[in-house]
Amino acid sequence: MEEEVDELNNIKLILLGESGVGKTSLINVSVDKGFFNVVNSSLSCSFVQKKFQKGDKIYAIDIWDTAGQEQFRALTKLFIKNTKIVIFVYAINNKLSFNELSYWVKTIKENLGNEVILGLIGNKSDLYMEQEINENEAIQYAKDIGAKFATVSAKTNPKGFITIIENLLDQYLESKGVNSTDKSFEIKQEKHKKRKKKCCQ
Repeated sequence: MEEEVDELNNIKLILLGESGVGKTSLINVSVDKGFFNVVNSSLSCSFVQKKFQKGDKIYAIDIWDTAGQEQFRALTKLFIKNTKIVIFVYAINNKLSFNELSYWVKTIKENLGNEVILGLIGNKSDLYMEQEINENEAIQYAKDIGAKFATVSAKTNPKGFITIIENLLDQYLESKGVNSTDKSFEIKQEKHKKRKKKCCQ
């Protein structure tokens, strides 16, 4: 029998960033689909769902993958509604992807205000020999926008992505008055099937 999920705690999380930074790869490894060296660019918005337990409650989180190409930016804006957590993603070997974060941050601030929980991820840390963004610069930028920061690699350290999600979930639950003294999260059975939905969930 499938465990009941409290609909009030169905949490929407969106990954935002330029095309090619690895958003889809991060989502794939988060649900144990594995890492693929070649991944087609996302042309729409879709999500996977993970369940986790805190105390005696089961929470569900919908992790949304969004298209990063400029021609899809207007479409992506439609999917921002009701988002509780946003993770901005750039690739450490792509300076342009870091510079373009300002667009995504502005979009979130304009549409969701200051209530949303923010994270910043520098992906592709395995390509450190090709790094174009100084990590201290990224850390300072995260502080400026009020985001938790981490560098990760979907290829070599997928658990790093899960860790920052758990930290952001903890922050979100604390903001809702949930006792967060217990830092342990038990990841429940996940729905691995990626589904597409119409605007604007």
